[in-house]
Amino acid sequence: MRKALRLRRLSRPRDDRYLFVPLDHSVSDGPVVPRDRWHDLIDSVVVGGADAIIVHKGRLRTIDPAVLGGCALVVHLSAGTAHASDANAKVLVGEVEEALRLGADAVSVHVNIGADTEERQLVDFGVVANACDAWNVPLVAMIYPRGPRIADPNDPTLLSHVVNIAVDLGADIVKTNLALPAERMAEVTASCPIPVLAAGGPAGGGSLVDTARSAMAAGCAGLAVGRRVFTAPSPMSLVAELASVVHEGAAAELVHYTTMTGAV
Repeated sequence: MRKALRLRRLSRPRDDRYLFVPLDHSVSDGPVVPRDRWHDLIDSVVVGGADAIIVHKGRLRTIDPAVLGGCALVVHLSAGTAHASDANAKVLVGEVEEALRLGADAVSVHVNIGADTEERQLVDFGVVANACDAWNVPLVAMIYPRGPRIADPNDPTLLSHVVNIAVDLGADIVKTNLALPAERMAEVTASCPIPVLAAGGPAGGGSLVDTARSAMAAGCAGLAVGRRVFTAPSPMSLVAELASVVHEGAAAELVHYTTMTGAV
């Protein structure tokens, strides 16, 4: 029951659709925004209508809890940097109990299927899933076909395998690449009994709003978009557009209410 309550908090309109904004890139690639823009970014994402933000445990300490309001908090437990000998390697840098102490509604882990360290990453996934079960905490799996043995990271057959690994190892929600062509993402979502979130992809990958529409039409339960939000000229406007697509207008009404009342 307690996990169900936490899962419900991950969707602001309570429609089992999700717009997550990962902001964990500061570990893998470097600062998301300059220090003096961080609080404005969080405020923009929350007021724009994101259902949850995803951050590492230390970065959480820089966020005013009052700003989050109805926006849920996901603590990311995996890490790796672009400077490593294997940039696809991920290790655990946090624990579920620790995330709960910090006020997390859920936790997330990152696994790259096809990486040289796939075996270790799957072991870590299992450890986190076990702890999530013990503490009744929702688990978001960021799981991708990514590594030297992956020829096409957008292949729908491969993506169907990847999302079902997440199911079998205990995830409650899974984030992965969007299949190409996008309509074939329907094969992926049809194969998976838990909500599938489409990753936003790299900057310059075409209209993100069009991507959102394609993903939702193919049966995705939402989006998880980080870089293309925090590098946007107006993160708040972009998040509001995406939230309207994901929640079919329900989030737009939420944004209007929070903007008028200040009740973020």
